Order: sequence, then structure tokens, then C-alpha cells
Amino acid sequence: MAQGERENNVHENGWVEEEENDPNQKNKRNLRAEEEEVISVERYFENQEVPSWRQQLTVRAFVVSFVLSILFCFIVMKLNLTAGIIPSLNVSAGLLGYFFVRIWTKFLSKSGFLKQPFTRQENTVIQTCVVASSGIAFSGGFGSYLFGMSGRIASQSTDTTHIKDPALSWIIGFLFVVSFLGLFSVVPLRKIMIIDFKLTYPSGTATAHLINSFHTPEGAKLAKKQVRALGKFFSFSFLWGFFQWFYTAGDDCGFVYFPSLGLKAYKNKFYFDFSATYVGVGMICPYMVNISVLLGGILSWGLMWPLIENRKGDWFSADLSSGSMNGLQGYKVFIAIAMILGDGLYNFLKVLSRTLTGLYTQIKQKEVGVILPVADRSSPVDTSIETSYDDQRRTQLFLKDQIPTWFAVAGYVAIAAISIGTLPHLFPELKWYHIVVIYLFAPTLAFCNAYGCGLTDWSLASTYGKLAIFTIGAWAGASHGGVLAGLAACGVMMNIVSTASDLSQDFKTGFLTLASPRSMFVSQVIGTAMGCVISPCVFWLFYKAFDDLGLPGSQYPSPYAVVYRNMAILGVEGFSSLPKNCLLLCYVFFGAAILINLLKDFLGKERGWFIPIPMAMAIPFYIGPYFAIDMCVGSLILFVWQKINKPKADAFAPAVASGLICGDGIWTLPASILALAGVKPPICMKFLSRATNTKVDKFLSS
Repeated sequence: MAQGERENNVHENGWVEEEENDPNQKNKRNLRAEEEEVISVERYFENQEVPSWRQQLTVRAFVVSFVLSILFCFIVMKLNLTAGIIPSLNVSAGLLGYFFVRIWTKFLSKSGFLKQPFTRQENTVIQTCVVASSGIAFSGGFGSYLFGMSGRIASQSTDTTHIKDPALSWIIGFLFVVSFLGLFSVVPLRKIMIIDFKLTYPSGTATAHLINSFHTPEGAKLAKKQVRALGKFFSFSFLWGFFQWFYTAGDDCGFVYFPSLGLKAYKNKFYFDFSATYVGVGMICPYMVNISVLLGGILSWGLMWPLIENRKGDWFSADLSSGSMNGLQGYKVFIAIAMILGDGLYNFLKVLSRTLTGLYTQIKQKEVGVILPVADRSSPVDTSIETSYDDQRRTQLFLKDQIPTWFAVAGYVAIAAISIGTLPHLFPELKWYHIVVIYLFAPTLAFCNAYGCGLTDWSLASTYGKLAIFTIGAWAGASHGGVLAGLAACGVMMNIVSTASDLSQDFKTGFLTLASPRSMFVSQVIGTAMGCVISPCVFWLFYKAFDDLGLPGSQYPSPYAVVYRNMAILGVEGFSSLPKNCLLLCYVFFGAAILINLLKDFLGKERGWFIPIPMAMAIPFYIGPYFAIDMCVGSLILFVWQKINKPKADAFAPAVASGLICGDGIWTLPASILALAGVKPPICMKFLSRATNTKVDKFLSS
């Protein structure tokens, strides 16, 4: 698309009149064309007036954001409660936001009521609001720490006394208290992050380029085609989910339980479950993520668990139930935890070292007399450094609408004070001094996460959350409810550092689309407030509709809830809760995760592309590799498509994948309502072995 724009500019400027056969003229023309391409984005929009920050915050933008937030919260919640792998949905949010407002403006334009045209700044506001709202579905802990407090998850662990079952009232209150602090903590540093340090924020940059392209003539044509493809596969995915529902009248019924690779493989969780969601996720995730998940499933369910199962009666009692943490279940959970912690520790130290090195280098380059700028010190751009037209234009508008530092500090202190007074009432095990310590360190950790995310595109929110689990849990102690204190502290920390990195990404997107920092901040606040209400309501619908939610082998096993609770138990009680030889295996896999990461970084991207990712390998250790097969099918579809027509695959694969994910995700809404209403499917489709089928036939004929 950019290539096409550049060629059009070449023709319009008359450069084709030069001699086509002269190599020097060709080189000069190509050089000029490349220079023009660098500055073509804002040159293209220079005749369009940039709306004020208030005009960017339109009613239609937030109406569309609210509708899309509900859709995306269902998607993220379903992913949270199944396998826990959540791809980036920024592209889908930007694309659908563009589509809905385009329909809105087209209708009003024909009616003669259109007062304000649809701009890329408004598109950015929608994308920011939707991602902020659906982000609460992840950082809210519905598939991890928050659900890990419940009695349903506690029954699968060694500690069944310290529980706090979900209730809509306290969940909404908790999220409102803890979800806004991260926004205020990073606001004073936005100029340092975006302009002075020029952090890349790859996801934010990619989203900005996408939105910018939508609002060019060629980009609008492509966007329409992408939306059409998304709509087709959305409809297919939704109808496929509806069709499957008819065959799920009993336990283990439906296409989900089809033993596509054989009954023996099915027993060990190797089967294709016909999930449009994870086929779509596989098309979005990098190939190595999908292969790593499959390798982890083969290593655990194909090799390790059958071997450990054979040690029944030696390593653990043969009389234990299948869900006992002192039996095979304990190995599944704690070895997965060891790999997650090993990978998390390595990446934490890696990103932290890069953060400190980058900070040192960039501060060193500044003159001694220069004070690091914050929001109130909008120092002029250094004119000694030649900057492009785009950078000058973007910097000028980014510095125009200031968010005062006193406002950010006052907001942080006010919300922190409310939080310190409120959280001990919600969680008596979490004392006020625990919260004070968290809030003293949180701004520094939020900055580290936002800076590291700008360098690497990795948010380590869950790693900081695990750090809070172990420190606060051990501080509170087992006798004073350290398990609940650790899980609650995890929620406080995760929400702060997660929203800080999300807002920094949005500031980068806004910088590149000329959206005001004020509109970005307000949009993030409104989106977060939406998420604090929508996400708990969506979770509550799942919780009430599916009685087996969170149980092993169910449709929604919520694997990370068990993992997080057992992390808290491990932090409070130590290693005494581990079954025989489990600690040794944990050491081995903890070290293996670090060594694999070291080897991957040592070989580099070009030579180490085939090295698996330990975090992805750990995911199927607990729930099995069935979803990995779906994801690998998605990878295979994308691979074949790229071989046949790479440009078309690159342009439309994200839209197709988003349609598959959105359609299957939104089907959970009517499925939940049907379950709550007591409407049951009419058919049970089961798959039996030949021997079992013979017994059933004999029983029925007798």
C-alpha cells in the first residue's frame, strides 16, 4: 500500500519525465522517492485540521467502544478460562472501530446530519478505550489470582481453609480501587518515554501505522475488504459454535470430544477439538509459540505423566483421587510453576538489565545541566538535531496539550489513600502496611515495566504479580491468611504495572496519529472504568452458567487459577506441600527454562529461531495439548496461504483470525444465557471404543 502511494506521488510530481534508461537518474529518483516516503504520512494529512482533544472524544466513539468492549471482554474471558493464551487484539479493535464508525458517519452523511467527520484521532480513541476495557479482563485476575481465591479452586489445592468466593459487588469495588493507579503513575513520564528516549513500543507503533493507513484512500479500500473478510469468518465461527451446541446434551458430548487422533491419544489430551478460537489464535501467534506449546504437550502428556503415573504407590499413594495435589496433579501443577518462574525470572532480569543500560546510556548522553523533562517542563525540541517533518509535527502536537504533574501526583495519592482504607475491609488478611509498601514501590516498577515494554514489547505484569505473591504472602504468614494476602497483593501489583505499560503504548500510538495525550488519558480512564464493570459481569455470567467452571477436564478449566493459588501456598508454606521427587523435577525444569532462554539469546534471532519458548511449553503441562493442536492447524493454514499468495495472506490473515476469534467468543454469550435459562441441547454425540460400543449394544438389547 505504501509502495503504491509512493509511485502515485512520483507520477504526480512529474519525475517520470526523466530518462528511464539513465541509471544515475533512476538512483536519484529512487532516493528522492524514499525520502518522500519517510515523510509521506504527515504530508498526506497536512491539509487536514487536527481536532482539539475535546473534539476527539466524541459520543459515537464511546458508544462504539462500549459495544466492542463487551465483545472483546467475552473473547478475553473465554481465552482466560480455557488455555490462558491471549493474542494481541489491537488490530481487531482498530479495524472494527473503523468499520462501525464508518457505517455511522455514512448513514448520517446521507441523512444530512453529519456534523463531524471521522478522523484517525477518533479511531485511536476507540482503539485505546476498547483495549483498556478488555485489558481489565486479563489484569483483573478472572483466570488467575482472583478466581484462585475461590473455594472451587481451593478444593484442588492443599489449602482449603483460606477462601473468598466471587461476588459481583466486591469484585467491581476491588477493580475500581486498584485499576487506575497505574495510569497516574506513568503520566508525568510520557515525554521522557516518547520524545526524549524515543522508545519504539512495537505494538503501539504497529497500531498507529494501521490506523493511519485506514484513513488514506487506498487504506480505506483495503480496510473495507479486511472488514468484509472479518465479517464472513465471524459469521462462520458464530454459526459453527451454534451448530456444535446441539450435540452437547451431556458430559463428554459434542465435537469437542471427537478422538481425531485415536482413543489412546485422546486419553492423553491429544485431539483436535474444532475450536475456531484457537485456530484463529494460531494464525496470529508466531509459529514458534504454537510449536513450543505442542512440544510442551508432547513432553508432559506424551512422556512425563505416563512415566510418573507408573510410579504410583512409590512416589505417591495409589489411593489418592485424580485431583489430589499430593498425587500426579501436584507434579503437573508445580513443574509448570517451576518453568513459568524460571522463564519469568530470566526475562525479568533481561528486561531490567536492558532498562538500566538504556537509561544509563540515554541519561549519560544528556548534558549535565539538563534536567529530565516531565509534563510541566515542556522544553523546546533540540534544534541542533535535524528532525523530519513528521517528527516536528508530532512533537509539536504531543507537547501542546499538557497533563500537569501535580494532577497526576494528586490523583495517585488520592486513589492510594482510598485503596489503603478500602482493601483491608475487602481482604482482612491484607494489612494496610502491606498496601503502603506496594504503593511505595509501584511507581518505580510501573516505570520499569513501561520502559521495558517500549524496548522489547514485553509486559512483565504477571511477573511483578508473582513477586508480590511471594513477598506479601511470606510476610503475612500461613497463620494469618498469607495465601489470600499474597493473591490480593498480586492483583494490586498486576493492575498497576499492566495499565502503566498499556497507557505508554497508547501514548506512542497517539503520538504517531496526532491524537492528544489528554484524549488518550481520558479514553484510557473511561475504558478502564468500562472494564471494571463489564469484565466482572461477563465473568459472573460464566460463573453462574457453567457449574464446572474451573474444574479439571471441564470446558473452562481455568488452569492459571490453580497455578496462582499453588504459587501462593508455595510462598507461604514452602516446599513441604510437594509430593516425592517433585522438588527435584522442579529444580530441573526451572534451570532448563533459564538455559533454553540463554541458548536462544546466545544464538540470536537468525540462528536461534528453532529454540522453543519455555513459558509457552509450560502452559499445556496442566491442561493438556489439545488446544496446541488447534493452534498448529491455524499455523499450517497461514503457512500454506503464505506459500500460495503471501501479499494476500499478510493483508487478510489478521482479519480472518480476528473473525474466527470474535465469532466463537461472542457465541459464549447466548450459550451462557441458554445455560442460565435451563435450556439444554437436544442431542448427545459421544465417541466410544469398539469394545465399549459392543457392551452398550448388549445392554440396550437385553
